[in-house]
Amino acid sequence: MRSSQLAQNIANEITLLVTSGELAVGDPLRTQHLADRFGVSRSPVREALQMLSEQGVLEQKENRGFFVKESAGALAETVSDEARPFEVANDYQRLAEDWLTDRIPAEVTEQVLRERYDLTKMQLNDILMRAVREGWAERKQGYGWRFLPVAKTPEAFEQIYRFRMLIEPAAMLEPDFRLDRKIIEEQRRIQSRMLETDIERLPAERLLHNGALFHEELIRMSNNPFFHLSLVRVNRMRRLLEYRSRVDRSRLVRQCQDHLDILDLLERGEVIEASYAMRRHLGGALSKKSPITWSWSHQVQEKTPE
Repeated sequence: MRSSQLAQNIANEITLLVTSGELAVGDPLRTQHLADRFGVSRSPVREALQMLSEQGVLEQKENRGFFVKESAGALAETVSDEARPFEVANDYQRLAEDWLTDRIPAEVTEQVLRERYDLTKMQLNDILMRAVREGWAERKQGYGWRFLPVAKTPEAFEQIYRFRMLIEPAAMLEPDFRLDRKIIEEQRRIQSRMLETDIERLPAERLLHNGALFHEELIRMSNNPFFHLSLVRVNRMRRLLEYRSRVDRSRLVRQCQDHLDILDLLERGEVIEASYAMRRHLGGALSKKSPITWSWSHQVQEKTPE
């Protein structure tokens, strides 16, 4: 992947943050913050910001940096239902696909990866840093890289959901659970916007991110950091498999409605009812997603040579 292509991908991601409402008119964009978010160095982020400034999405203010421009609110984003997050043209996605389908070993050297994907050292570093941020890669002590366990099988995927069905409802019943109005308002805004427009126009990765964020933000209100850390970790472990499966956009309508119902219960102080609603919601999601993951697993087995 050429650095200019990486910068274009980052520019597309930033544009999605604007069109989805996550970044509002006048918001500043910090280079290091974005580099950390996307798991890349600051150089391609700076290039992406400059590209967006030239396109009129951002405004560059002298000695102050980049800000979302007022005209950016008119941006329109359309995404085909056929869009898939894992395309071979993207080297990060190729690496993730190969790890999901056991085409590469759990421990590997940078030289092997550079030769396999025809990458420069800087390009490979950007890809591996993103994998580290996504939670499925780490640098070995001394030499090489290690790819971490993720939900690569339907069995693991189901186990993660059953684990979530235990911890997420329980987190609402923690003694220190406290309603955070800012979290409630922000999640209501995101879920309502998804129902109004975003489900049809945003890429699968962004939709899945919004769904995971809802659950991670709600579990934070337990004020028990171990609940939050556990959920973030298992969400990362299932992310690659969910990205690999085609997103059912019609199902997301029901998901958003469930999310809004849970928010309503919490705002009314009906925490026990919200806990039960969360368990039903996760159980319903498992019953819908499980056949999809089993179907994908069978397709991989058929395509993978003995």
